[in-house]
Amino acid sequence: MNRRSARAPRLLTVLALVAALVAGAAPWASAADGKPTVTLSKSQAGTGGSITVKGAGWGSKALLMLLVCGQATPERGVVGGTNSCANADGLAVTTDASGTFSKKLPVAEPPAACPCVVHVATATGPKAQADAAFQVAGHPVKALPKESGTGQLSMVTDTRLDGSSGILTWFGAPPSRSFVFTVGNVGSTPVKDPVFQVGTSHGVFAPQWEEQQWRGTVEPGRKAQIKLPVELTAGDHGSYLVSLKYGGKVLAEQPWGVGRPWGVTLFWILLCVVVPAAVFRIGMAVVDRVRPRDRYGAQGRHRGQRLAELTVRMPKLRLPQQDPPPDRPPGPSADATTTNTLPWFAPDTGPGAPEAGQLSAPSDHSPTTKGNP
Repeated sequence: MNRRSARAPRLLTVLALVAALVAGAAPWASAADGKPTVTLSKSQAGTGGSITVKGAGWGSKALLMLLVCGQATPERGVVGGTNSCANADGLAVTTDASGTFSKKLPVAEPPAACPCVVHVATATGPKAQADAAFQVAGHPVKALPKESGTGQLSMVTDTRLDGSSGILTWFGAPPSRSFVFTVGNVGSTPVKDPVFQVGTSHGVFAPQWEEQQWRGTVEPGRKAQIKLPVELTAGDHGSYLVSLKYGGKVLAEQPWGVGRPWGVTLFWILLCVVVPAAVFRIGMAVVDRVRPRDRYGAQGRHRGQRLAELTVRMPKLRLPQQDPPPDRPPGPSADATTTNTLPWFAPDTGPGAPEAGQLSAPSDHSPTTKGNP
């Protein structure tokens, strides 16, 4: 009896060690399966408090987003998309080399009613997500919408973005594309007028989801090509990611590179050049109009103009005719036929001058006077 009583504590110790090893190996087993897991320190807390969120099985050095979301369950995911989450109070965390993390998350009321979850999703790298059930104390609770039928849609072919940017997009108009994909109904009932969620994300930000309904019916075992419009806001440019979600699950993602609207930049450059030039021209015109005139300078200019007119009006002076050289044959020439006009006359060369030796003009009693004998 003594030996049996001594062996009993040893057996209990061994069993406790085995249980501890099994409990400690459970998270590592789930991580080895490739499915990320999320655990919470509390299953319920009120607004203003905080909980510790732990995860395992995520990629090494992965950037994750932690959100408290309403209208969601771990089985169906976040039905309302990230619009049902408290995005303003979310946190980001980076996993360690082994793919685990531990982060304290503040409790905030989501915009949608509970049931609620703590939603963890990757912001960069391969897409992965996991949810853990959580109850926000004092927050309204509302039943989830029922699933319509048992039809299930799955992605059949890869997605693509159809369309191109026009001249208006080059000047800042909203870029738009058509998100084209093909789905197949793998369920047993037809799916009529399915509602998809299309989201666009830029960088590390969470996508902004928008519900779009496709008009049509997908029969069981059939497939259908679906086109949904996607549009960004005016002036958006850079690298974007378009995501497609149906039934709370992301079906496909498509990158979208949007060019910069260089027309807007060119417009502002021209505006900065034309407006200062116009202002300068207007200012110079005003200064030229209000500037006082120089009276003396104006008179001097008028005087110069008058002198120029007088100079033009003065007759040209001609020199007396010179005798031709001795070796030149006599004869009429152009100079001989020209009458020299001078403004003054010499006493002995002018018209009506007295003969040589006569010092005064002839008198009336001179014999050369007409009418005298």
